[in-house]
Amino acid sequence: MAISATQWGSPTATRRALLIHGITMSSNSWEGLAQLLVAEGFFVVAPNLLAHAGRQGNTDYRISAFAEDLRPYFVMGTSYDVIIGHSFGGAVAVSLLPFLPNKKETTVILLDPGLEFTEEQNKMNLNLFLKETGDIKPVDMHMAKNPAWSRRDCMLRTLGFSMCDRTAVEVFRQNSPWSFNGLLRKIPLHVNITVLVSDPKFGADICNLEDIPRDVERLNVRALTGIGHWIQYECPDVIIDTIPLPRAKL
Repeated sequence: MAISATQWGSPTATRRALLIHGITMSSNSWEGLAQLLVAEGFFVVAPNLLAHAGRQGNTDYRISAFAEDLRPYFVMGTSYDVIIGHSFGGAVAVSLLPFLPNKKETTVILLDPGLEFTEEQNKMNLNLFLKETGDIKPVDMHMAKNPAWSRRDCMLRTLGFSMCDRTAVEVFRQNSPWSFNGLLRKIPLHVNITVLVSDPKFGADICNLEDIPRDVERLNVRALTGIGHWIQYECPDVIIDTIPLPRAKL
Protein backbone atom coordinates (compact mmCIF):
# COMPACT_ATOMS: atom_id res chain seq x y z
CA MET A 1 0.00 0.00 0.00
CA ALA A 2 1.23 3.52 -0.81
CA ILE A 3 1.57 5.70 2.26
CA SER A 4 -0.50 8.89 2.09
CA ALA A 5 0.26 11.21 4.99
CA THR A 6 1.53 14.60 6.07
CA GLN A 7 4.55 14.87 8.36
CA TRP A 8 5.90 17.68 10.51
CA GLY A 9 9.16 17.99 12.43
CA SER A 10 12.28 15.86 12.39
CA PRO A 11 12.09 12.04 12.07
CA THR A 12 14.95 11.94 14.60
CA ALA A 13 12.85 13.65 17.30
CA THR A 14 12.66 11.70 20.54
CA ARG A 15 8.86 11.77 20.67
CA ARG A 16 6.28 10.81 18.05
CA ALA A 17 2.61 11.67 17.56
CA LEU A 18 0.00 10.10 15.28
CA LEU A 19 -3.01 12.27 14.36
CA ILE A 20 -6.18 10.72 12.89
CA HIS A 21 -8.59 13.08 11.15
CA GLY A 22 -12.37 12.89 10.99
CA ILE A 23 -14.65 12.16 8.08
CA THR A 24 -14.51 14.57 5.10
CA MET A 25 -11.19 15.92 6.40
CA SER A 26 -7.55 15.32 5.46
CA SER A 27 -4.16 15.03 7.10
CA ASN A 28 -3.43 18.70 6.35
CA SER A 29 -6.30 19.71 8.63
CA TRP A 30 -3.99 19.09 11.61
CA GLU A 31 -1.56 21.85 10.60
CA GLY A 32 -2.10 24.13 13.61
CA LEU A 33 -1.94 21.43 16.28
CA ALA A 34 0.95 19.68 14.52
CA GLN A 35 3.06 22.83 14.66
CA LEU A 36 2.42 23.11 18.40
CA LEU A 37 3.50 19.50 18.85
CA VAL A 38 6.68 20.07 16.84
CA ALA A 39 7.48 22.98 19.15
CA GLU A 40 7.25 20.49 22.04
CA GLY A 41 9.79 18.17 20.41
CA PHE A 42 7.53 15.78 18.48
CA PHE A 43 7.79 14.22 15.06
CA VAL A 44 4.19 14.26 13.86
CA VAL A 45 2.53 11.93 11.34
CA ALA A 46 -1.05 12.36 10.10
CA PRO A 47 -2.34 9.70 7.69
CA ASN A 48 -5.04 10.30 5.11
CA LEU A 49 -7.82 7.82 5.76
CA LEU A 50 -9.37 5.63 3.08
CA ALA A 51 -11.42 7.60 0.51
CA HIS A 52 -10.04 10.92 1.79
CA ALA A 53 -7.57 13.45 0.38
CA GLY A 54 -7.71 11.89 -3.06
CA ARG A 55 -7.24 8.31 -1.85
CA GLN A 56 -9.29 5.77 -3.73
CA GLY A 57 -12.36 4.42 -2.03
CA ASN A 58 -12.87 0.83 -0.96
CA THR A 59 -15.72 -1.65 -0.72
CA ASP A 60 -15.09 -2.21 2.98
CA TYR A 61 -15.94 0.83 5.08
CA ARG A 62 -16.16 -0.81 8.48
CA ILE A 63 -14.25 1.03 11.22
CA SER A 64 -12.07 -2.06 11.55
CA ALA A 65 -11.04 -1.67 7.88
CA PHE A 66 -9.92 1.92 8.51
CA ALA A 67 -7.86 0.73 11.46
CA GLU A 68 -6.37 -2.14 9.45
CA ASP A 69 -5.42 0.32 6.72
CA LEU A 70 -3.24 2.16 9.26
CA ARG A 71 -1.20 -0.92 10.21
CA PRO A 72 1.75 0.18 8.02
CA TYR A 73 2.26 3.08 10.45
CA PHE A 74 3.17 0.51 13.11
CA VAL A 75 5.56 -1.72 11.13
CA MET A 76 9.01 -2.65 12.43
CA GLY A 77 8.07 -1.74 15.98
CA THR A 78 7.10 1.84 15.19
CA SER A 79 5.36 3.35 18.20
CA TYR A 80 3.92 6.70 19.26
CA ASP A 81 3.97 8.59 22.50
CA VAL A 82 0.67 10.26 21.62
CA ILE A 83 -2.23 9.26 19.36
CA ILE A 84 -4.99 11.81 18.77
CA GLY A 85 -8.26 11.13 16.97
CA HIS A 86 -11.00 13.64 16.18
CA SER A 87 -14.68 12.76 15.72
CA PHE A 88 -14.84 9.76 13.34
CA GLY A 89 -11.07 9.50 13.80
CA GLY A 90 -11.74 8.83 17.49
CA ALA A 91 -13.53 5.59 16.64
CA VAL A 92 -10.62 4.62 14.39
CA ALA A 93 -8.13 5.49 17.16
CA VAL A 94 -9.72 3.20 19.75
CA SER A 95 -9.83 0.43 17.14
CA LEU A 96 -6.04 0.73 16.92
CA LEU A 97 -5.52 -0.27 20.57
CA PRO A 98 -4.75 -3.94 19.76
CA PHE A 99 -2.01 -2.81 17.35
CA LEU A 100 -0.06 -0.79 19.90
CA PRO A 101 3.29 -2.17 21.13
CA ASN A 102 2.67 -3.62 24.59
CA LYS A 103 5.81 -2.15 26.14
CA LYS A 104 5.32 1.45 25.05
CA GLU A 105 3.50 3.92 27.29
CA THR A 106 1.02 5.67 25.02
CA THR A 107 -1.34 8.58 25.61
CA VAL A 108 -4.49 8.47 23.48
CA ILE A 109 -6.58 11.65 23.24
CA LEU A 110 -10.05 11.48 21.72
CA LEU A 111 -11.45 14.83 20.60
CA ASP A 112 -15.25 14.77 20.76
CA PRO A 113 -15.19 11.23 19.34
CA GLY A 114 -18.08 9.68 17.45
CA LEU A 115 -18.37 6.41 19.36
CA GLU A 116 -22.09 5.87 19.87
CA PHE A 117 -24.96 6.84 17.55
CA THR A 118 -28.59 5.79 17.54
CA GLU A 119 -30.00 4.51 14.26
CA GLU A 120 -31.69 7.89 13.78
CA GLN A 121 -28.44 9.79 14.39
CA ASN A 122 -26.63 7.51 11.95
CA LYS A 123 -29.19 8.27 9.25
CA MET A 124 -28.87 11.99 9.97
CA ASN A 125 -25.08 11.75 9.68
CA LEU A 126 -25.45 9.92 6.36
CA ASN A 127 -27.75 12.60 4.96
CA LEU A 128 -25.48 15.37 6.24
CA PHE A 129 -22.49 13.73 4.54
CA LEU A 130 -24.33 13.60 1.21
CA LYS A 131 -25.47 17.20 1.56
CA GLU A 132 -22.10 18.64 2.52
CA THR A 133 -20.08 16.72 -0.07
CA GLY A 134 -22.66 17.49 -2.77
CA ASP A 135 -22.73 21.23 -2.10
CA ILE A 136 -19.30 22.26 -0.84
CA LYS A 137 -19.36 25.57 0.99
CA PRO A 138 -16.74 28.21 0.18
CA VAL A 139 -14.11 29.32 2.69
CA ASP A 140 -15.89 32.57 3.54
CA MET A 141 -19.02 30.71 4.61
CA HIS A 142 -17.00 28.57 7.02
CA MET A 143 -15.39 31.73 8.41
CA ALA A 144 -18.77 33.36 8.98
CA LYS A 145 -20.15 30.28 10.68
CA ASN A 146 -17.04 29.61 12.79
CA PRO A 147 -15.52 32.90 13.97
CA ALA A 148 -13.08 31.09 16.28
CA TRP A 149 -11.40 29.37 13.30
CA SER A 150 -8.48 30.82 11.40
CA ARG A 151 -8.74 31.38 7.67
CA ARG A 152 -6.25 28.55 7.19
CA ASP A 153 -8.52 26.17 9.12
CA CYS A 154 -11.51 27.18 7.00
CA MET A 155 -9.51 26.62 3.81
CA LEU A 156 -8.49 23.16 5.03
CA ARG A 157 -12.11 22.34 5.88
CA THR A 158 -13.19 23.20 2.34
CA LEU A 159 -10.25 21.25 0.92
CA GLY A 160 -11.23 18.19 2.93
CA PHE A 161 -14.75 18.21 1.50
CA SER A 162 -13.50 18.65 -2.07
CA MET A 163 -11.08 15.70 -1.83
CA CYS A 164 -13.40 13.22 -0.12
CA ASP A 165 -14.65 10.29 -2.18
CA ARG A 166 -18.43 10.25 -1.84
CA THR A 167 -18.40 6.44 -1.64
CA ALA A 168 -17.32 7.03 1.97
CA VAL A 169 -21.02 7.44 2.70
CA GLU A 170 -20.90 3.65 3.10
CA VAL A 171 -19.28 4.29 6.49
CA PHE A 172 -22.72 4.99 7.88
CA ARG A 173 -24.34 1.99 6.22
CA GLN A 174 -21.68 -0.58 7.07
CA ASN A 175 -21.28 0.40 10.73
CA SER A 176 -24.81 -0.12 11.95
CA PRO A 177 -25.38 -0.26 14.81
CA TRP A 178 -22.75 2.42 15.41
CA SER A 179 -21.43 1.40 18.81
CA PHE A 180 -17.76 1.58 19.78
CA ASN A 181 -17.87 2.73 23.40
CA GLY A 182 -17.25 -0.86 24.50
CA LEU A 183 -13.67 -0.54 23.25
CA LEU A 184 -13.06 1.95 26.06
CA ARG A 185 -13.54 -0.91 28.55
CA LYS A 186 -10.58 -2.80 27.06
CA ILE A 187 -7.74 -0.34 27.60
CA PRO A 188 -4.31 -2.04 27.62
CA LEU A 189 -2.18 -1.58 30.72
CA HIS A 190 0.33 0.62 28.87
CA VAL A 191 -2.29 3.01 27.47
CA ASN A 192 -3.97 6.03 29.05
CA ILE A 193 -6.97 7.56 27.30
CA THR A 194 -8.42 11.03 27.74
CA VAL A 195 -11.73 11.97 26.13
CA LEU A 196 -12.27 15.69 25.58
CA VAL A 197 -15.99 16.37 25.15
CA SER A 198 -17.27 19.57 23.57
CA ASP A 199 -19.83 21.83 25.18
CA PRO A 200 -23.28 20.58 24.04
CA LYS A 201 -24.33 24.21 23.62
CA PHE A 202 -21.63 24.64 20.97
CA GLY A 203 -21.08 21.08 19.78
CA ALA A 204 -22.50 18.95 17.00
CA ASP A 205 -24.13 16.27 19.20
CA ILE A 206 -21.35 13.84 18.31
CA CYS A 207 -20.13 12.81 21.76
CA ASN A 208 -22.35 12.65 24.84
CA LEU A 209 -20.94 12.33 28.35
CA GLU A 210 -23.57 9.82 29.38
CA ASP A 211 -22.43 7.40 26.65
CA ILE A 212 -18.86 7.18 27.95
CA PRO A 213 -18.15 4.32 30.39
CA ARG A 214 -17.44 5.27 34.00
CA ASP A 215 -15.03 3.81 36.55
CA VAL A 216 -12.64 2.48 33.90
CA GLU A 217 -8.97 2.47 34.85
CA ARG A 218 -6.73 4.70 32.71
CA LEU A 219 -9.76 6.46 31.20
CA ASN A 220 -10.20 10.16 31.93
CA VAL A 221 -13.03 12.32 30.68
CA ARG A 222 -13.07 16.09 30.56
CA ALA A 223 -16.05 18.21 29.56
CA LEU A 224 -15.05 21.49 27.94
CA THR A 225 -17.03 24.67 28.49
CA GLY A 226 -17.61 27.06 25.62
CA ILE A 227 -15.74 24.92 23.08
CA GLY A 228 -17.40 23.25 20.10
CA HIS A 229 -16.77 20.06 18.16
CA TRP A 230 -13.64 21.34 16.43
CA ILE A 231 -11.47 21.41 19.54
CA GLN A 232 -8.19 21.39 17.59
CA TYR A 233 -9.26 24.59 15.81
CA GLU A 234 -10.92 26.41 18.69
CA CYS A 235 -8.65 25.55 21.61
CA PRO A 236 -5.55 23.52 20.66
CA ASP A 237 -3.84 24.48 23.92
CA VAL A 238 -6.24 22.31 25.89
CA ILE A 239 -4.98 19.33 23.87
CA ILE A 240 -1.34 20.19 24.51
CA ASP A 241 -2.12 20.52 28.22
CA THR A 242 -3.49 16.97 28.21
CA ILE A 243 -0.22 15.49 26.94
CA PRO A 244 2.35 14.45 29.59
CA LEU A 245 5.33 16.67 28.79
CA PRO A 246 8.68 17.02 30.52
CA ARG A 247 8.63 20.08 32.73
CA ALA A 248 11.60 22.19 33.71
CA LYS A 249 12.68 21.74 37.31
CA LEU A 250 12.13 24.79 39.52
